[in-house]
Amino acid sequence: MGLLSKKDAKLITDPLADNNPITIQVLGICSALAITAELKASIVMAVSVLFVLGVGNVVISLMRNIIPSKIRIIVQLTVVAALVIIVDQVLKAFAYELSKTLSVFVGLIITNCIIMGRFEAFALGNGPWKSFLDGIGNALGYGVILIIVGFFRELLGSGTLLGFKVLGDPIEKTGLYAIGYENNGFMLLSPMALIVVGIIIWVQRSRNKDLIED
Repeated sequence: MGLLSKKDAKLITDPLADNNPITIQVLGICSALAITAELKASIVMAVSVLFVLGVGNVVISLMRNIIPSKIRIIVQLTVVAALVIIVDQVLKAFAYELSKTLSVFVGLIITNCIIMGRFEAFALGNGPWKSFLDGIGNALGYGVILIIVGFFRELLGSGTLLGFKVLGDPIEKTGLYAIGYENNGFMLLSPMALIVVGIIIWVQRSRNKDLIED
């Protein structure tokens, strides 16, 4: 028997496709619009949410039987705020320039509806192990979309990936620029992130007819 049962595995795999928090549940759209102009920022935000949601789900699950129902939202916000502060301090210590790029958006992880939603809908009613898997699965589903959007926005908007020129030099006219290619500056604007997410939703739903509402 493998490490994960079939039910446990679905807690990770479902949010990656048929129950993706961004494309199906339409949660966490704000960060997809705000920080995906660069692939590096998208990856860091994805890893940050992975840490916060994975650990946070476990903490809330461990405390679920002692949290008074009247103050559960306050307790959840306190837990996620503490984890976000840890992420913010680590970024400032080891990736200061990137932390400035993400700036306020790291703090907004606190109000990310994916995190609060999983605390409320899953961690409060399940054990630590299942809650951990649920947190990891939803964070991965969120992160995959962020990385896809960041990949295309940086590639088509700046001609780079992770800051490296991959399409050539637009000034020296090398690579694709030698045959007249020009970067699409519109890709760096926030509305283009929404369009890319829309395309991902269209592709996903065209591949799985069960996701299309009657």
